Amino acid sequence: MTETVPRTLPRTSARTVPDATAAAAASAASAASATAAGTARAPRRPLASRGWIALGGGAVLPVLILAAWQLTTALGVFTMAQLPSPVMVWQAGVDLFASGLLGQYAAISTQRVLIGFAVGAALGIALGALVGLSRAADALFAPTLGAIRAVPSLAWVPLLILWLKIGEESKLTLIAIGAFFPVYTTVSAALRHVDRQLVEAGRAFGLHGVRLFTAVQLPAVIPAVVSGLRLALAQAWLFLVAAELIASSMGLGFLLIDSQNNGRIDRILLAIILLAILGKLTDAAVGLFERWANRKWA
Repeated sequence: MTETVPRTLPRTSARTVPDATAAAAASAASAASATAAGTARAPRRPLASRGWIALGGGAVLPVLILAAWQLTTALGVFTMAQLPSPVMVWQAGVDLFASGLLGQYAAISTQRVLIGFAVGAALGIALGALVGLSRAADALFAPTLGAIRAVPSLAWVPLLILWLKIGEESKLTLIAIGAFFPVYTTVSAALRHVDRQLVEAGRAFGLHGVRLFTAVQLPAVIPAVVSGLRLALAQAWLFLVAAELIASSMGLGFLLIDSQNNGRIDRILLAIILLAILGKLTDAAVGLFERWANRKWA
């Protein structure tokens, strides 16, 4: 009779898989810790230095344009009647500033742009939301507003003079018209493409109507709204010159027309430069609003 010998596994082989798994886990954990530590120790460029680099890079092209302008006038490529030198434009600005007119003109133009922009942007957001969220409103308003959007700014001037006379109301209305359409177009188009699952989730939490719009749909289209606001602000500055054609006696648009009538090319260039600077400053203010909105809703 053959004796059966019990077969037993070695103790080391029973612990092989757990020990290997533990070792692999420990190795992965240490590698992850090293990676995280390396990431944490990675030097980051300060925000201030990045801002200075961006500011310096943005100043390169204006400096080059100014140098080319000075060089062409110094070499006599253009006559002083065609293109005054930067020094002459600067001196014209100093003279207007000393008389108190330059600050007054810049202030009244900025005030008109900001008021018209605020009214036009508010109406654009409201009507754009209505058209973007309602198919009936889209069918009712979109074709007519699309046609009105194609009307040039100067075409509104005689009608506004007849309706609102030559006061501030006609100027502000024209600027508001210019600021309205970019905001209306971007908001209505963006709201049509909001994620339906996001809207359904908001409704599941009991949000409807205005609360759903302000809490879910509007934050979802903040980038598009800010883009529309920037376009509207640029459009408001464009419509400013047309608005100040309406029997205006103050403002940068008036300075342009008055300088044209008097043959003051230096003041014309001064007004153009001031319009560019003020437009950039107001655009930078919208950029600050964009950062705040992204921190709050994004």
